[in-house]
Amino acid sequence: MLTVAVSGATGAQGGATARALLKAGHRVRALTRQPTSPAADALRSLGAEVRHADFGDRASLDAALAGADSLFAVTTPFGTDLATEVRHGKALVDAAAVAGLGHTVLTSVAHADRGTGVPHYESKYLVEQHLHSSEVSWTIIAPAAFMDNYASGWTLDGLREGVFAWPMPADRPLALIPAVDIGAFAAHVLQRSAEFAGRRIDIASDQRTPAEMAEILTGVIGSVINHRRVPLARVRQWSTDLAAMFAYFTNVGLDLDVAGLRRDYPEVGWHSFADWAAAQDWATLRSDATANHARPRPESRCDASGIDSRPQPEQG
Repeated sequence: MLTVAVSGATGAQGGATARALLKAGHRVRALTRQPTSPAADALRSLGAEVRHADFGDRASLDAALAGADSLFAVTTPFGTDLATEVRHGKALVDAAAVAGLGHTVLTSVAHADRGTGVPHYESKYLVEQHLHSSEVSWTIIAPAAFMDNYASGWTLDGLREGVFAWPMPADRPLALIPAVDIGAFAAHVLQRSAEFAGRRIDIASDQRTPAEMAEILTGVIGSVINHRRVPLARVRQWSTDLAAMFAYFTNVGLDLDVAGLRRDYPEVGWHSFADWAAAQDWATLRSDATANHARPRPESRCDASGIDSRPQPEQG
């Protein structure tokens, strides 16, 4: 049985990893800046130990990691900026080294090591490089675009009106993965650290074009959903970072071996986009989107692989 410290445990990736580890019978030390939040309480109810940890407070990181066997590390620019994310990521790696952890799994983003020119990909790669140069045994998992983003933000607002709004051509494939599969794969790696030590693995569970996604959404929602390409100029008004990412998706693309991943790691229980879409409560989600449609929106935010007009749970 492992004791795994999970950073960002109240966020999407950290939460999914914590739940996968608990299900497998391991001890989870859930690290979060908000240990009294409902998300933290939910993890406690599943058996996790919740600890306060703040990337900007090295003493809190040292205390949170002491005595743990392994670490799941996730960083985010939400609420800060890219330079702060890099600083926080390096601090977490340094704390893992001092704690003498047996293994660290860092979640980054697919293609971050390929010189994409996408700002928040480049910042994550700086954290990867710091991990490479540390004395920590490591694995880097690099997820493709998050399916979960399609059930929130501007995409969900569009679905309310029968439109799948996405800044890519209808026929351009995009590699995809839901948070639950990221967590399952991270747990798989943490339980087999010797096998995965020193490896960087891009991960995805499906690949679909926007036209195919709109067709799948039509089937599960029960009303016609049409893809509408959002101009990059419009995205650029919100974020040059996001515009660069969608330009990369369109012009270069995320080439991942989905079939190979499914073949080599069947234990993960990979979900296709159709699987994920069928599991969503679209009636409630679209109803909530309608209720929120007229409310003022916060500044647009992004995660490593997508866009949303509202704060993401990855901030946990």
